This record gives sequence, C-alpha cells and structure tokens, in this order.
Amino acid sequence: MTSPIAVKFCGLTRPEHVAAAVAAGAAYCGFVFYARSPRHLTPEAARALALDTPPGLAKVALCVDATDDELDEITARVPLDMLQLHGAESPARVAAIRARHGLPVMKAVGVAGADDLPALDTYARVADQLLVDAKPAPGAALPGGNGLSFDWRLIAGRRWPVPWMLAGGLTPGNVAEAIARTGARQVDVSSGVETAPGQKDADLMRAFVKAAQGGGT
Repeated sequence: MTSPIAVKFCGLTRPEHVAAAVAAGAAYCGFVFYARSPRHLTPEAARALALDTPPGLAKVALCVDATDDELDEITARVPLDMLQLHGAESPARVAAIRARHGLPVMKAVGVAGADDLPALDTYARVADQLLVDAKPAPGAALPGGNGLSFDWRLIAGRRWPVPWMLAGGLTPGNVAEAIARTGARQVDVSSGVETAPGQKDADLMRAFVKAAQGGGT
C-alpha cells in the first residue's frame, strides 16, 4: 500500500497556523529565520510555537546562508527536527552544518531549466533530503515563497538516493497535477495557502492536504 503524501506547511508564524497544520494532517511545519521574509521569526517566537507542536509533527528551521553563530542560537533555543538550507550554501557548507549540529539537513535547490538538475545530484551526496524548488527570478528579494512554479516535466521520473520534496507555486488547485507529473511523495507549500504574505488560511491548508492526498479540492 502506498504511503500518504507528506505535506510541509512552511512559514508558520502564529499558534493558530500550527493548530491548522496539525488539524489538516501535515507531516512537517516550517519556521522561517530570514529577516527579509514576511514570515520571519525570532528564535524566541519560534521556540514558543515549536513547544506547542504535538509529537510526530516535524519542526523545520528554514535558514538562508546563516552563519555558525546564527545557527547555534537557533538550534540552542528552538527544539527542531531538521534544518532547511535555502541559500547559496555549498556542498561543503551543507556537510559542515550537518556535522556541527547533528540534525538532518534538507537542501533547497532552485530549478528553472535542465542546467539546474546536476546540482540536485551533487547535494544529494551531502544532504539528508532535497527540496526541489522553483528558481527565483534574478533580483528577487526572497529565495523561496514567491508563488513561482517550474516545468515539472524536467524532473518527471527522476529520483535521488535521498528523500525529496517538491516546492514552488503549489496550491490546492494544482498540487494533485504536480504530484502526478513528478511522482513526488512530499510537497511543500507556503504562499499557496495564504490570503496575504504570512497570513495562512486554515481552509486552504485543509484543502491542500486533501488535494495532495487524492481527495480533490
């Protein structure tokens, strides 16, 4: 029997967002530590949210080119299950972070065309998971959460030696098609379940999980 699609809701900023993720059946919740994001949290705020999560909901810290000092503070204050690296971290940097903090690491890799695919193979050798995301437009303020998708045909049938998660422009209306085209067993969403940047909507979150797991919207 095929296991259900695992859903990650990223950019949760309020207790009601976490409660909605739990109620919808999410497998992961993501907290953003990037000051330029409308979903940015301080370690103190994220700690309060993380302590409120039930067992079984994986808590993920999204960081962008964070320094060792920044990561030390985040991991010391916030009870986490995984680090998500969403910047320009090199494979060596990914390996070093993984060794330093003793947490599984998910590396986000932006895809816009076939030239971006070899990086997935490279990072699969040093990360515990991959996040296959849409590559931001040149000059974009944010490395993710922009509501952009990529041509899913680029990764149709492709697999890597570590688990991977599909991201980029996913919504309740297109996630089922994205899964069918790519074979993804894990999906990540942020802006696609918001009414405004950083404002998660419980109905959209519930609809997203239902669509992802084959129940339609």
